[in-house]
Amino acid sequence: MILDREATRAGYDAIAASYAEHFRDELAKAALDRAVLGAFAELVEGDVLEVGSGPGGVTAHLHGLGVRVRGVDLSPAMVALARREHPEIAFDVGDMAALDVADAALGGLVAWYSLIHVPAGEVPAVLAEFARVLRPGGHLLLAFQVGDEIRHHDEAFGHRVSLDFRRLQPDDVAALLDAAGFDVTARLVRSPEPASLAPPLPQAAMLARRR
Repeated sequence: MILDREATRAGYDAIAASYAEHFRDELAKAALDRAVLGAFAELVEGDVLEVGSGPGGVTAHLHGLGVRVRGVDLSPAMVALARREHPEIAFDVGDMAALDVADAALGGLVAWYSLIHVPAGEVPAVLAEFARVLRPGGHLLLAFQVGDEIRHHDEAFGHRVSLDFRRLQPDDVAALLDAAGFDVTARLVRSPEPASLAPPLPQAAMLARRR
């Protein structure tokens, strides 16, 4: 677990600037993703946290929709970049498996393509942590690539890294959410956007409510 976490932090520290520039316009290419984020923004009440917020694009999009949101990321380089790009939003270094948030303090939580770096055996504990910080009735939004395989990368953007990207199946995620105390309220599986720079795989978004 520690090795996975340290490798993920080091990998994103190394590629932060290149990653941010490469994927800067991804959300602008994905109308359905923006629709899901818009629905979340309408549903949620109170403070919201995006975990694995990276360079802050999704956090900023939610902020622009009127959501009271802040971001947290494992990578200090990503957090520094997000603070520079979006000084009006709070970003902090943190671990989604051990959030520095009081019990039932949040109205919403977003994990937008960040759960994919969590080893399968640790996902139940991470979802339990999400449930801990969400108040009853609070909303959770997950996004992930659909599949069964793990893709390992030793190189990215010209840097040596050790990053694992785990594809997930929506039915499996729904079962894990149920076990963690969530009711799934909506799910979307979409085809990859033709203009996207992301891997050409089906993409999923899932909304759930804390019981």
